[in-house]
Amino acid sequence: MKKMPPEKLKIIGTAHVSQLSVEEVKTAILEDEPDVVAVELDPNRYYNLMNQKEGVAEESKKFKMGEIIKGNNLTLFLVSAFLSYFQKKIGDDLGVKPGAEMMAAIESAEQVGAKIALIDRDIQITLQRALNQMSLWEKLKFFYGIMGSFFGSDDELEDLESIKEGDVLAEVMEYFQEMSPRAYEVLVKERDAYMAHMLLNQEGDVVAVVGAGHRKGIQHYLEHPQEIAPLHQLMQVQKTGFSWSKLVIFLIPVAIIIIFLLAFLKGINIQMNLFQFVLLTGGFSFVGSLLAGSRLLSAAVAFLVAPITSIHPLLAAGWFAGIVEAKLRRVSMDDLSDLGKCEGFKELWGNRLFRVLLVVVGANIGCTIGTLLSIPNAIWPLFSQLIGW
Repeated sequence: MKKMPPEKLKIIGTAHVSQLSVEEVKTAILEDEPDVVAVELDPNRYYNLMNQKEGVAEESKKFKMGEIIKGNNLTLFLVSAFLSYFQKKIGDDLGVKPGAEMMAAIESAEQVGAKIALIDRDIQITLQRALNQMSLWEKLKFFYGIMGSFFGSDDELEDLESIKEGDVLAEVMEYFQEMSPRAYEVLVKERDAYMAHMLLNQEGDVVAVVGAGHRKGIQHYLEHPQEIAPLHQLMQVQKTGFSWSKLVIFLIPVAIIIIFLLAFLKGINIQMNLFQFVLLTGGFSFVGSLLAGSRLLSAAVAFLVAPITSIHPLLAAGWFAGIVEAKLRRVSMDDLSDLGKCEGFKELWGNRLFRVLLVVVGANIGCTIGTLLSIPNAIWPLFSQLIGW
């Protein structure tokens, strides 16, 4: 891998919602007139940014509710939505639109006739790789942090321009590194390596516009290109490895089925136990759905499917309740677009897509609680009879 001479590359570290960064980017590009302007964007984010500039709806992106609410897709969607919301909230408080510094870089590049290079890794790959590296406890802490910042006071946002200062930024990175070291590697160091790789393949004079937190790491990899992992490794999304929590989640429904089956074969009366199991799983899923703000029909669907989904590790009651809720509320692409524009919980509550996602989560949590409660109340008595206790 070739190494770019330092004099041909200028790296500008920015705060993503800073007016000072916008001006700094414009000045550097217009004065230096580089051959290439490299920006911390992947193709999808670039096209989204350009569509927002032109006020064009992203029609090419098909809206499939069923795909959003299933499994890891829901997790990725929620993370992306809340991070986008939080960045917009900060930008509104500072009077700067998120991505303004990247747009300034693109517009300035067009003025001087420079090539635009998109050097960041696809955000979906980054988030998926990060989530795969996080334990259940780390994910809970991560979501707690997002929600805490979501409901945080405006006083916490007063000094955001200082995010470009080394000491403050180091503290932020150090905190995230302590929360989940493996996810930190994916979100920061891997992207540093990826962007350095992309920069090393540019020709001519280059001005790179990246977040301030990546500048030091990118410079390190530019000076030590032999440490950059092969590109295919950085782009690969591997399935998560063995997990005790996943094994337990899989074994619980298997054990429930086996106990009911053996009790039936041995002639044990399972009617009352089965009734309790259905009532607990379905009832709590019904209540969880209603507490999340669902319509009565969606909650009823959650009640009906919960006993089945609770013993099927690949299904979830919230999926079915969410699909029904989406149809009842007539969720559209506009709701997806408006989600990132919400400025408070009241507006979020009024967003139909957000309400559907709450129903999905509420029904799933209710079903999980019902399943756990059914173990001592319905499953354990049968097990005791089977072993003669």
